[in-house]
Amino acid sequence: QVQLVESGGGLLQAGNSLRLSCAASGGTFITHAMGWFRQAPGKEREFVSGISRTGRTIYYGDFVKGRFTISRDNSKDMVYLQMNSLKPEDTAVYYCAADPDSAFDVPKRETEYDYWGQGTQVTVSS
Repeated sequence: QVQLVESGGGLLQAGNSLRLSCAASGGTFITHAMGWFRQAPGKEREFVSGISRTGRTIYYGDFVKGRFTISRDNSKDMVYLQMNSLKPEDTAVYYCAADPDSAFDVPKRETEYDYWGQGTQVTVSS
């Protein structure tokens, strides 16, 4: 059973940067693909980015367009999401998720992730 705790959210103005962190515990972190999702008010949760167990495979949602960077530190059981050039439409609750089943690939569907954090709010003002 993996527990995930996100941190790093906040309120900031458009154009600024923010780094989200996700701390994992209770499981073998390196055996899990990790993902970031977000959910804005009134919208469905969407895939932001994902990273494979070793970090060799990385995917981003189409809306990211080079602004975000995902990374992981398997020695610390941490995954990060560096977000630059933030826009008001990036406002959402951001969730960290873990998938224990994907050996080399990174799933993009939330149904493929077994473990979820409680989320961290990111609010970007114009």
